[in-house]
This record gives sequence, structure tokens and C-alpha cells, in this order.
Amino acid sequence: MSIKPESIWAPSPSTTRGQPTPISADPKGERVAYASNKSIFLRSIDNPAVSIQYSGHTTATTVARFSPSGYYVASGDVSGTVRVWDCVGEGATKGEYHIIGGKINDLAWDGDSARIIAVGDGKEKFGHCITADSGNSVGEISGHSSQINSVSIRQQRPLRAMTGSDDTSLVFYHGAPFKFNTSIRKHQRFVYGVAFSPDGSSVVSVGADKQIFLYDGKTGEPKAEIGAGEHKGSIFGVSWSKDSTKFVTSSADQTVKIWDAEAGKAIQTWRMGEEGKVSIPDHQVGVVWPHGRSDGLILSLNLNGDLNYLSEGNPSPHKLVHGHQKNITAIAASDARDSEQTLFTGSSDGRICNWNISTGTANHLDGEGHTNYVSAITAVPGSRIYSVGWDDSLRSIDASATVFTGSATSTDGQPKGVAVTSDGLTAVATHKGVQTFRDGQKQKEVQFNNASPTAIAADGKLIAVACDDGSLLMLSPPSLETERKVNSLGSAISTLSFSPTGEHLAAGCSNGKISVFNTSTWEVAISRWSSHTARVTSISWNKEGTHAVSGGLDTNVFVWSVEKPGMRVGKANAHKDGVNGVAWVGDGKVVSVGGDAAVKVWRVEGLS
Repeated sequence: MSIKPESIWAPSPSTTRGQPTPISADPKGERVAYASNKSIFLRSIDNPAVSIQYSGHTTATTVARFSPSGYYVASGDVSGTVRVWDCVGEGATKGEYHIIGGKINDLAWDGDSARIIAVGDGKEKFGHCITADSGNSVGEISGHSSQINSVSIRQQRPLRAMTGSDDTSLVFYHGAPFKFNTSIRKHQRFVYGVAFSPDGSSVVSVGADKQIFLYDGKTGEPKAEIGAGEHKGSIFGVSWSKDSTKFVTSSADQTVKIWDAEAGKAIQTWRMGEEGKVSIPDHQVGVVWPHGRSDGLILSLNLNGDLNYLSEGNPSPHKLVHGHQKNITAIAASDARDSEQTLFTGSSDGRICNWNISTGTANHLDGEGHTNYVSAITAVPGSRIYSVGWDDSLRSIDASATVFTGSATSTDGQPKGVAVTSDGLTAVATHKGVQTFRDGQKQKEVQFNNASPTAIAADGKLIAVACDDGSLLMLSPPSLETERKVNSLGSAISTLSFSPTGEHLAAGCSNGKISVFNTSTWEVAISRWSSHTARVTSISWNKEGTHAVSGGLDTNVFVWSVEKPGMRVGKANAHKDGVNGVAWVGDGKVVSVGGDAAVKVWRVEGLS
């Protein structure tokens, strides 16, 4: 057997309300770079299901910028560290430099791909200029009294740079080495974005005061104010077209506007969300106009993390790219007997997405969903999916219509898991006990006085419940009477999974071991699946019941054989911050999710 990575379905960019989120495109206009949790993702613009993950940072990342050469990316994080790495080959780190004692807000490369200015919220200083290959100082960033939000470097000589800050001022620098030249005060509130035009003739600034100003690219002299009163909210992002005649802005008023730089007028406006309705998730917090393309494509980012594909002359977005922004906590694959198989994933912020497995594209479910951590999702034959969350609710999803159906069903306690018997009885394990439901109506409840359930699974005739005292109970539906109690495994069971044939029950434990029971005798049939070094979070069987895949907090994914228990293949560091869920999605294909909010597809070969 062997396991190989097939694709990474990237998460959405991490966003924060009221703050700009920088996104960057490569010089060819083929890929977009952004920060998500503790990783940086380089994502194909034309095929968003194709992406590369860089996981070299140890803290939450904030910004990533392609070098003008297109060979390297510089990325920053909340600890003040900048890493320069290869984006064409294997992703090797070229340099790691500690710049400031706080969060990096923005980065800029010079035209030679040799120097980088990094700015942010430091303690002693708010930015620094270094060489990309060695980290040597090539100037100082001074003149600000508060955090710097944005920086841009003129790509031609003589080199110039501009920074915009929370102190409402802009500082113009001469270089190299970069030195303070002049301070400019035009904005009344925080400055969120600055950008030199590609030909170096102009530089533009935008901010929380909804104003746009143009300056001379060589001298920094103010030239004009543009579009006063056009934007009704803070302007978070600005990006130039490749011919330097136009630029695009994104704002908290849910609009993206293209401006004619010479005429000073807006020539096109897109408004996201429902007409006339204020929608905070549709705040446009970032924008980039990729150069190197002939189709005039613009990418804007909303607070929800969705990427809008906009084309000049087209009145509405022609594509929306969705995904998760937070830790993915639950996964289930729909039954594929009648239709194309669909993957459902839930995250710690309550969001549930459905994924087209053949294309790798995601959509958010319609209807009223969970408001908190999604603790489990399970699929039943047909088109029904059930999910439970820490909003203490059970919800039903129509898989064919990808919509929540009916209203939420309240659970008597915090749900730990959900399972469905072959006759459609839904069983929910909470911290108090087990409840059963049918068509949204509560049927039966049993409470455990001396133990709290930790995991649940269901077969045709049995409901298996694991408790925090290490015990494993077999309950008989619909009465929920205890039919059998299996001896303790010596460690708390964290996940349970029946094989499709019902012949085996796999129990993953908090110590990393997996025990497989024979359901006819309830003896341990396999005890050698013990390669995880931390809690096993998820187990899934292939449809034949001959192999199982497991994921754990040790970041590893393992594929196991029932016939040859000692044979296993694994992938270390499958997900940064741990694997939270695994699922088989067809012959020889496994999907995993984890703390990095990404969905990863693995090809397993040699199963027969």
C-alpha cells in the first residue's frame, strides 16, 4: 500500500472585521497568495481547487506577497517574523527574519526582488527594510507614532516608498537605503492602503475616512483628491491596473469600484449582497487586480472569506469561491448510490460547507445553520445528512438541495456525536447521556449518572456509546436498554466507527491506540493499530470493510488493513495543528480535514 497527496482544497483567507486583509497575485496573474490561520496558501485563480500550502510559520499568519520575479513569496505573522520562501519549487525557506515585536500588517518588494519593507504593530519600531537573501538592514522606517497598516515600493529607480498608519499620516521615503523624506497628512482617520502605480508615476492612498488621494510617484507631492463622498464606508484595499490608468478600491460599504486615475471618476461599481440591505459579511476587506492577464479580472475579498471574481464591464461577479476560515471539526461523505457523492464539512465557527468531490469546489449551505462549533456530521443512505453543534442543536440537511431543512431540534446537553441506525433513528450523545430522534421529534432518552459519553456510532441493530470512564456500552434501539458492556480498553475512547458490513467496530482512544472488535463475539480482533502518538479523532472504513483510515491530533493520517493488521501506510504532518476528521470518498481515495481549515485529498494505492 501507499498513500500520496492528490490535492489541497484551500481554506478561505483569514479576515478581521474593521481591518484590511492583503491579498497578492503573482506577476503572471495565475495565482493568488493569502494568509489563513498559521499557513500561507498559493491558489490557482483559474482553478481554485489547485493550491499549495506553506506551513513554515509557527503563529497566525497575516500577509503574503509575491516577489516581482515570481520566484519567491515573503510572508509575515503576528509574532513579527517574516519568512522568504521558494514558490516555484519545493517551498524551501530562503530566510527567516524577526522584524518587529508585534504583528506584521503588510510587506512590499522592490522591483529587483532584492529588498523587502515589512511594517506592522511593533513595540520599539513599526517597520524595517531588509535584503531578501540575508536580512541585512537597508534603511529604516520612521516618522510614525502608531502601527503602520500598509506599505508600497516604487518599482523603478529612483526608488521610493510610502507607508500609511493609524496615526492618520503617510510617510514618503527615498532609497535605497530607505530614509525618511516627508510626512503627509491628508487623511482624517486611519490610513488602510497605499499603492504605487506600475509605471511609478503616481501613488494612491485610501483610509477609514472614505477618502482617496493621489500623489506624485517621484516627489510625494499631493496631486488630487478623488471620489469624495462616493464610498460610504471605510476603504480597506486598493490595487492598480497594469497600464497604470485605473485602480480599484474595496470598501466596508459592500462595494468595489474602478476609478479612472486621470479623470478622478468611478467608471464601474459592484455592490455585493442583497440590494438595499446592509450585510456585514459582505464588507469588502481586500482587493487585487492581477497583472499578466488579458481578461481584466479583479479579485475582491469579503469579510466572510469569499473571493469574488469580477470582470470590467460585467455587472455582477461571475464566480464566487467559498470555503472554511476556521478549524474544520467534522466531516461526512454523502451516500453515492443515487447521485454524485458530496462531502460535508463543519467548522468551529458553525459554518457547514458542501464540496463537489470531482471539482473540489465548495458552497455554503442555505438556511439557518449552527451558531457555534460543529461537533459531528453523519450521512445516511439517501439524501439526508445530520449535524450537531455546541449551540445544543441537531440539524437536518437535504444533501441533494444542499440546504438545512426544518427547524433546529434542541438537545438536552452539549452534543458529542451523532449516529443514525439503518431504520432512520437518529441518536445523539451529549455530556449527560443519549437521546434519540425521528423526523425532528424526540423519541427516547437515557442518562448516565457516573460517566459522560465521549463517542457514538450506530449499526443496523445496535448503538455503541463510549464513555469517559473507558467503558463501551451497546444500546438496543429504540428502548436504549444496555445490551452489553464491553470491558475497558484502559484509555478513554475518543471515536467509534462500525464497518459497512457490521462485522467490526473500531474504537480509537485518547492514547493513540485503535482496537477493532468482532461484533459477533465482542472480543478484540485487532490490537496492532497503534501508530498514533496522540488522541485518535476519526476513523472511516472503505465500502468493502477491508481497510480503515484514521486521523489524530499527532497530525498523522494512517491507512490500515484488516487482513494484515501489521501493514499500514501513513502521512505525517497531514494537517497543521492536528487531523480532526477523515473519510473514504470512493475507491482508493481518502479525504482529511484539520486545524489548518484545509480539505486534503489522498490517493491510496495497492489496497487489493
